[in-house]
Amino acid sequence: MAHSHHDHHHHDGTHEDTHGDTHRHGHSADGSCCSAKPPAQAEVVRDPVCGMTVDPAAGKPSADHEGRTFHFCSASCRTKFVTHPENYLTAKDPVCGMNVDRASARHFLRHEGEKFYFCSAGCLQKFEAEPGRYLGDRPAPAPMPKGTQYTCPMHPEIVSDKPGDCPICGMALEPMGVPTGDEGPNPELVDFTRRLWISALLALPLFIIAMAPMLGLPLRDWIGERTAIWIEFALATPVVLWAALPFFKRGFASILNRSPNMWTLISLGVGAAYLYSVAATLFPDLFPHEIRGHGDAVPVYFEAAAVIVALVFVGQVLELRAREKTGSAIRALLDLAPKTARLIGADGSERDVPLSEVKAGERLRIRPGEAVPVDGTVEQGRSTIDESMITGEPIPVEKAEGDSLIGGTLNKNGTLVMLAEKVGSETTLSQIVELVAKAQRSRAPIQGLADRVSFYFVPAVVLVAIAAFVAWMLLGPEPRLVFAIVSAVSVLIIACPCALGLATPMSIMTATGRGAQAGVLIKEAAALERLAAVDTLIVDKTGTLTEGKPKLTDVVALGGFGEDEVLSLAAAIEQGSEHPLADAIVEGAHDRKLAIAAADGFEAVNGKGVSGTVGKHRIVLGNALFLGELGIDAAPLSDRADALRQDGRSAVLVAIDGKPAGIVAVSDPIKPTAAEALKVLTEAGMVIVMATGDNERTAQAIAARLGIKRVRAGLLPEAKAKLVEELKARGAVVAMAGDGINDAPALAAADVGIAMGTGADVALESAGITLLKGDLTGIVRARHLAQGTLANIKQNLFFAFLYNALGVPVAAGVLYPLTGALLSPMLAAAAMSLSSVSVIANALRLRTLKL
Repeated sequence: MAHSHHDHHHHDGTHEDTHGDTHRHGHSADGSCCSAKPPAQAEVVRDPVCGMTVDPAAGKPSADHEGRTFHFCSASCRTKFVTHPENYLTAKDPVCGMNVDRASARHFLRHEGEKFYFCSAGCLQKFEAEPGRYLGDRPAPAPMPKGTQYTCPMHPEIVSDKPGDCPICGMALEPMGVPTGDEGPNPELVDFTRRLWISALLALPLFIIAMAPMLGLPLRDWIGERTAIWIEFALATPVVLWAALPFFKRGFASILNRSPNMWTLISLGVGAAYLYSVAATLFPDLFPHEIRGHGDAVPVYFEAAAVIVALVFVGQVLELRAREKTGSAIRALLDLAPKTARLIGADGSERDVPLSEVKAGERLRIRPGEAVPVDGTVEQGRSTIDESMITGEPIPVEKAEGDSLIGGTLNKNGTLVMLAEKVGSETTLSQIVELVAKAQRSRAPIQGLADRVSFYFVPAVVLVAIAAFVAWMLLGPEPRLVFAIVSAVSVLIIACPCALGLATPMSIMTATGRGAQAGVLIKEAAALERLAAVDTLIVDKTGTLTEGKPKLTDVVALGGFGEDEVLSLAAAIEQGSEHPLADAIVEGAHDRKLAIAAADGFEAVNGKGVSGTVGKHRIVLGNALFLGELGIDAAPLSDRADALRQDGRSAVLVAIDGKPAGIVAVSDPIKPTAAEALKVLTEAGMVIVMATGDNERTAQAIAARLGIKRVRAGLLPEAKAKLVEELKARGAVVAMAGDGINDAPALAAADVGIAMGTGADVALESAGITLLKGDLTGIVRARHLAQGTLANIKQNLFFAFLYNALGVPVAAGVLYPLTGALLSPMLAAAAMSLSSVSVIANALRLRTLKL
């Protein structure tokens, strides 16, 4: 599968893609070297929908198309592919323009939330070095729909009719409602990423020039002190006057709105450092000899101003990237519904129409492998429907005339004609989408301690700087004005909240890396912070507590028949059945290495059972009612069947030649680690609640085996989300663990959503934390990580505040009467850097945290 089935290789070394474009090996569209011949290495099998690498032997979903087998990470990706395979076969390499086969692409990259495929490592490296160069001619994102309102992710009470910044915290407002799916990348993220790169590229040489004497480099002696200062001025000016412009706007707005925040201090600190340095560069004679340093020049701190700006951008870009992912949950949900439906006209003619044109009362045809377009009922035909994306239950459901259908579910094998009843925003899927969108908006992340303290800290620092200025003007020696300016600037610089700003992001960055090693993926910092405080855990049953794959568990034989005989005859009949339990019975017979004969005269009665002839024997499988209708006495089997159901299993009765012969039972096995993990969590003081769409009897049976006291069964997606809200209203801090699309609204509504990595894409996207192994012991690890991270953040904030408490008075000049020395702003900048280094070093300790 190294090359697309569309590719043709010619003996002259050219490569022709599907559109007939010919590229010579060794040259890309821009004329540079670009080898399209993959190196001799192991083939890559990639999910053509999401780009993840897949192990074909891992038993994941697959689908055949045009003679090829494609492998997928989840049933959701398979559904998208089967519905519209043409969208996922090839992708254009953004560098050289070649068509790349998505399922076997060796070179793949996610950039700003989008997927890119490359023909070679050369093209990938060029793109990584200059993504802007290859994305410059892309269409602008579609404008937001008319009437869109915007809100602040941190303060949902702020609602505006147009985009802008939050008047409380200064963050960019985000559109409310369900995303349209074609908004393109977040414009603020694109802008801040560009500003980060430019400020970092200018700040690095500036820092080296400024710190050369401290590092023992004679750099300033070589180029001359005055020249060095002018170079610093040239490098810092674009960073402060262009890159930092959004910071100054937010800082100014925070003063106008009387809500001092980090932007106030950043803009004051950066502005003061830059203006002071400009004055020292242009008018050095105004400054006293006492503060002159190397080469008799007045010290400047252009590097402090530029480095602060670059570091703040690092934090901002990391935060924006994490926030951008929240909308993709809803986009993944919207992708479940097909884009078109097969409409049957009044004259019997059929045509494909866009989904938006389907009206209630119209007849639609659903072919095998297609998704159900809207909610409605079956008018004719019979099939099994995979409803796991809505109900979370793994066993497909049989559908015949009069049965209801849910839009977005997958038709497995038969052809159906349906009557559309609920369309557009009325469908179950649309309502789930709206629920997720609402839950995401209502969940304001816990505001960091740094933000809360900065409300008092910022005005206090400004007052100290003013007080220092006034004290020096009234009491200081000559030249008073210069001493006053130097002390005030030193206060603002030493208090500039670099350490404060880094305290949380550095711990979070380290913790997310440590979590990934332990199979715990953290999508947002706030989820980690909240997980440390969680006291109630809601767990879904199917796929979370259980494997989500039905297996044969029991074979009971009666009346002189052997277990193997009962199972092999049952499997012979079930081979022809489309019933969901049939696969588990046939697989169980294969596992026991039994011979399965061919059956004749196969008949299925919907909802009751199947019958047929194997050799000379007449075999009937089904429920007691079905056996009774055929004159077979099922009483000898009923007690044992009830006992099996009490134990959470589905029991199928077997009769051979008109006599009750035995029972085959199928169940969804409990994950081996579930009981131990729940025990640890309970001992840690967590209340465990099981919430499932399954029936009460099965749910209670599973709960009893796992020691779960609180069970809520038969819940639809909306009811699970309501359960979360109900517990939160009582004051509980709720975590929800689930893996199905039916869990998405509850995952989004919970204080912390925890998704099983083996589950549906939407569950993964709606959750703040994903457990890669889909194993409950991951929740124990995630909680340890959360508590360790929160402790680390508090230590960092303590360091940052302690440093400010000691540094600000020194910068203001309290030691001058004792030592006769005033802290130079250069030392203030070095002290500020040191405080940041101590915070980073402490955060890095999380890498060795035991989980």
